[in-house]
Amino acid sequence: MAEAKSPETGAETGTEPEAPPAPLLTLRDGLPDLTDTDDALAAVVDAVAQGTGPVGLDAERASGYRYSARAYLIQLRREGAGTALIDPIAYDDLTALNEAIGDAEWILHAASQDLPCLREVGLEPASLFDTELAARLLGYPRVGLATLVETIVGRSMRKEHSAADWSKRPLPTPWLEYAALDVEVLVELRDVLGRELEEAGKTEWARQEFEHLIAFEPAPRQDPWRRTSGIHKAKGRRALAAVRELWAVRDAIAADLDTTPGRLIPDSAVIAAANALPTNGKLLMDTPGFHGRGARRYLDSWVDALKRARALAESELPPVANRSDGPPQVRAWADRDPVAAARLSTARAAVTALSEERNVPVENLLTPDYLRRVLWTPPEVADADLDRAVADELRRLGARAWQVELMAPILAEAIRNPGKVPAAPED
Repeated sequence: MAEAKSPETGAETGTEPEAPPAPLLTLRDGLPDLTDTDDALAAVVDAVAQGTGPVGLDAERASGYRYSARAYLIQLRREGAGTALIDPIAYDDLTALNEAIGDAEWILHAASQDLPCLREVGLEPASLFDTELAARLLGYPRVGLATLVETIVGRSMRKEHSAADWSKRPLPTPWLEYAALDVEVLVELRDVLGRELEEAGKTEWARQEFEHLIAFEPAPRQDPWRRTSGIHKAKGRRALAAVRELWAVRDAIAADLDTTPGRLIPDSAVIAAANALPTNGKLLMDTPGFHGRGARRYLDSWVDALKRARALAESELPPVANRSDGPPQVRAWADRDPVAAARLSTARAAVTALSEERNVPVENLLTPDYLRRVLWTPPEVADADLDRAVADELRRLGARAWQVELMAPILAEAIRNPGKVPAAPED
């Protein structure tokens, strides 16, 4: 590394001078008015319909403040139409805007986060470009929007309002400026990333990934109460039943109030009460974490939930581990099936090498759960049919064609030649 010199004395300082900060990104057209009337929406719809090229979109939710994941602000920008900031709370739906966009490509950053809330208001893409996912496929080490804007556009972005309560009304002007900037350069990012995908031979990979995003519908979570933070501290099946009862009551109240469940009582309080199983309100309020308005206001509901947990028969208590049709935890493979553990180790080494060769994160080459499922329970077919059978299983699980092409041979080879099998543990 070259030694930097003091600007005053010319002496070597031992460190390179810090690069000057990138200039702030600003709004080229100024801040538009908030669209929250029928006439204003009609004007936006007309402008978008008359615009050209792709449409950059973003949505702001009130994560951490509201139960729902609905959009509380929608931002879009299109060449010839400028930027619009739309308050979706003011409208029953936005299908007229969707029709104005038509078949134009949507550009979003981290599309999987915004697509569900945009669909709720009648916005559905015909085609899509996800700048975050494109950056992942290209091997960018950091793929946050602000980082990509600084890297590609050479401008810095303020992110001080990213965790704001966007359900607040009226929305402060600085928040609206922040939101408008999120779509200011999406088209420019898309153009650069699109060229880089083409140069890297990854355009088709990206196309398949974007199509998958449009069609993707997440499966309902099994036993969502098991995602309670700290649930590993629950002492036995009775405590797990109490967690389940408290979680269900809290979730129902939070949904009714449209507030985040943790704002009623935190997860830590749920775990503490489930372990202590207090029999009355006074004892419950003495439990760590049970304080504040939510704890007091719904005290009878919490007490009733714990009462139900105590009354359950042993046969009604939930199992310690969630029942799953998938493979066991990887740490248990060596004990339960040493050959499967060897297959996994061999495949992981090959996938890591492929990741480095293609400059794509391992998790983007193939969903880790798919890899584990195939290697834990390989297709029972003749060796000559193994590659085809593995490819078929990957497609059934949901892998895209480009992933199947790259990964099926690797997994088939790991199944054929699992490498070193871990020694069985001594008795």
